[in-house]
Amino acid sequence: MSIETFFPYRLAIVAEAFSRQLVAVYGQEHGLTREEWRLLFLLEGAGALDSLQLSQRTSLDKVQVSRAASRLQDKGLITREILGSDRRLRNYAITPAGRDLFGRAFAGVRARAEGILQAMSQDDRAALIQGVEALGRAIADSDGSAPQPPKKP
Repeated sequence: MSIETFFPYRLAIVAEAFSRQLVAVYGQEHGLTREEWRLLFLLEGAGALDSLQLSQRTSLDKVQVSRAASRLQDKGLITREILGSDRRLRNYAITPAGRDLFGRAFAGVRARAEGILQAMSQDDRAALIQGVEALGRAIADSDGSAPQPPKKP
């Protein structure tokens, strides 16, 4: 077997290529890192989340969350405050400037993603969505480690 036909490798390569297309929009056009983009995306939908919720709802670890949050706070895109006596627990909220930037970036990201997906037939797009969902369920069934989509608060 060659690496080019090994499914995990192929999946990783395609996912990375798709992600690079989106980074071109939110990164190059709007100055956000992947971690910053993920945090803004979550906070835009939820309004505010604490550090534990952010870590649970993304594949980022606590250090990545903390560093991205510091950069976003420095840019005026989120607020961050300590919760109670545990100085490690923080609450994050998106600012109006953060919502504005996210809205502009999201419009471009959505257009880029849709442009790529529109290059596929409708049957292929449906099969892809079904396959990704089935893969997530299979991973969860095998060891419970599948990433779960964020739940609406």
